[in-house]
Amino acid sequence: MSDRRLLEQAVLRVGEVTAVEGRSILVTVDRDKNLSELFFEGDILRNTAVGSYIEIQKGFLGLIGKVDGETAQQPFLDRDPRYRDLSGTRTLRVSLVGYLQRCGTFMGGTKELPLVGNEAFLLTKEKVHQVHSLVDENAIGLNIAKSDYEGYDISLPVDGLMNSHIAIFGNTGSGKSNTLAILYQEFIEAMEKRNIAAFRENCRILLFDFNGEYSGINCLTANKTTYSLSTANEKGDKIPLADTGLLDIEMISILSDATEKTQKPFLKRALRLHNRIHEGENPIDHTRSVLRQQIKKILQMSDKVRADLLLDYLRRLLPEVDDKGDPIEIAADLDWNNKNHEFTLGTDYLKTKPEKINETIVYKLVDKFEFKNDIIHDFISFCYIQLIYDVLSNRAQNEHIAPVINKLNGKQGDIRKIFDPANKGDLFSANVVVIDLHDTNLEMKKTIPLLLSRKIYHEHKKRGTGKTLSIVIDEAHNILSTESFRESESWKDYRLETFEEIIKEGRKFGVFVTIASQRPNDISATVTSQAWPT
Repeated sequence: MSDRRLLEQAVLRVGEVTAVEGRSILVTVDRDKNLSELFFEGDILRNTAVGSYIEIQKGFLGLIGKVDGETAQQPFLDRDPRYRDLSGTRTLRVSLVGYLQRCGTFMGGTKELPLVGNEAFLLTKEKVHQVHSLVDENAIGLNIAKSDYEGYDISLPVDGLMNSHIAIFGNTGSGKSNTLAILYQEFIEAMEKRNIAAFRENCRILLFDFNGEYSGINCLTANKTTYSLSTANEKGDKIPLADTGLLDIEMISILSDATEKTQKPFLKRALRLHNRIHEGENPIDHTRSVLRQQIKKILQMSDKVRADLLLDYLRRLLPEVDDKGDPIEIAADLDWNNKNHEFTLGTDYLKTKPEKINETIVYKLVDKFEFKNDIIHDFISFCYIQLIYDVLSNRAQNEHIAPVINKLNGKQGDIRKIFDPANKGDLFSANVVVIDLHDTNLEMKKTIPLLLSRKIYHEHKKRGTGKTLSIVIDEAHNILSTESFRESESWKDYRLETFEEIIKEGRKFGVFVTIASQRPNDISATVTSQAWPT
């Protein structure tokens, strides 16, 4: 037997197996090994304790067990001498976690059970690394963890960790954001060392930052694009989003919280009308022609209630003041004859003399109708035009459709502050993008991650194989919560279904989601069940 083997036996031996009960093993600790630390080859090793590891030698096989608990007895110095040998001992309850092969590779699981009398040893630093090693010899590892046994650094495999969904949970102040930042900082550094050109071309990372913690110059990487958004003022950054990107039925539905069965079909009709007119040679003339036709139909109606409602829609479309700045009332020259149930212009009945409609204020104002070159404002105009069509044809009711237009109206200001439709640039000017949401209102905090995640997810699926996209959501309970009383059920369902689709189907297309939260119970079970918790 070599001198090193003798030394290991003398110093590292802690006891021997005294019982095997199913998969639970009892190890009795030698009486001279009850110190808290041992000194071996220049290293201070922590002695056996709950949570530590030991190696049980069974022939040439090293069984690795974790100490789950221990029993200690007080010495019976003044009692029957027959029991003195059994008193003052420590017995460890050990569960097997794997075994070391002769080549030094650690394998998880139970291959064999030890025999009574097998010796138990502390793990050397080398064997601690073997047990915790998750990285193949030629693979790249991330040094982001430490062993809870001896505090040694542990490498985690890039290819095994980052190509999966990850969930980081913990209490406030427990280091979730720090863990997330270190994880991705080490990942980016490792991939850039491997092949910086291929990494920037094929890997994209989009991080949603609700507290402004990742906007620092060197946080994650210096080579990143940060969009510091704000709904409080016009000074914030704007997300580049071409017209075709914003005027997408799903995006418009998200921005307006449209219901699936009633409001979304209406928005589709309004979008088709918008596209059909703008595909023509002269969109403004075409739109004015449509308005004139609608006005002629409205002023020949016999239902005053509906006619007044439609005139109110026209007030939203036509100029409110004249060239001098004086207010204009589009129906100032119109009267209603209750007996004949029709509009009159002076002494002329408009239903009887439709040619007189051309002389009305409302008809003449159409010549002054102009587009605002604001994509949301102009789309809302087409929504009112489509709503007039629908009411005239009894296809829609005001109380069902008007709320979705009002929501778009109410969000116009926030949308202008967040998005830049005129900028046709790429969101990923760098392959790492941070969306800083700390200065946005609650509604946009929920809307922007949903809108952007859905957009880039569908765009990524068209990029082809060999590309990856990582969507990182810190404080994920803000947008993935199943409990929310600030939004409608249909909107909440759509939001959750979108992210659940990404996390369930994303792996097929190289899309991976990382979430961090202090309230995992609030997050959709579908999302958490797919993630690797840390």
